[in-house]
Amino acid sequence: MSSPEHQRGPVTLRRQQVPTSTTDQRLLDNKSGRADFIHTDTWRVLRIQSEFVEGFGALAELGPAVSVFGSARTPVGHPEYQRAEKLGRALVEAGFAVITGGGPGTMEAANKGASEAGGVSVGLGIELPFEQGLNRWVDVGVNFRYFFARKTMFVKYAEAFCVLPGGFGTLDELFEALTLVQTRKVTRFPVVLIGTEYWGGLVDWLRRSMLADGKISEQDLELIQLTDDIDEAVAAVSSAEALSAHQATGIDDAPVEA
Repeated sequence: MSSPEHQRGPVTLRRQQVPTSTTDQRLLDNKSGRADFIHTDTWRVLRIQSEFVEGFGALAELGPAVSVFGSARTPVGHPEYQRAEKLGRALVEAGFAVITGGGPGTMEAANKGASEAGGVSVGLGIELPFEQGLNRWVDVGVNFRYFFARKTMFVKYAEAFCVLPGGFGTLDELFEALTLVQTRKVTRFPVVLIGTEYWGGLVDWLRRSMLADGKISEQDLELIQLTDDIDEAVAAVSSAEALSAHQATGIDDAPVEA
């Protein structure tokens, strides 16, 4: 005799896993008055879906943009703050919107530079135990519960990443971008590290340890550009954006002049 079997959409349930009530019955039966269902994984899927919908809706018409990463702990007036502010301004002058994590420090500075230059200043916030809210220079702000939904927006709507000195969060965003480009999950775009004194040691370690041990290739290292010059960083972003636009036309394969 075959065991009981129950189909719940694409899921097959057998033996003790077969439910004793129907999905509709459990939906409509409110005798217990409990709201535990809003804390279940299936309910979280709807929250995750809503975050993607909100993010896509808010940014779909953003146009060319660059995601800027850096420390939330950078104090106002610090040279790194001033550099991020200059970067935000220069990116807008080059025709880009600026996307940050929406927090204080380096993120605030980049948003400030972009906003004061008359460009679109975007902040993608995240719910944290030490929530600080979006900085006052954000013109378009979206708050997320889930890191992975937020990270999708950073990548999907950016032509490039510009990475200033930062901590674990900045490293997380940097290496996720590099991994996506290396594995060709996204079209290649520039990843520019700004601050040779800060990032130089990391790049040296990648070369001496990871490359030397065969864990990455020379081609992988070429995904990273290291500079102290804001104009050079913006030029790298602009050249890549122009090349991408040219290739998208499909007119010919001639190289684009820098």
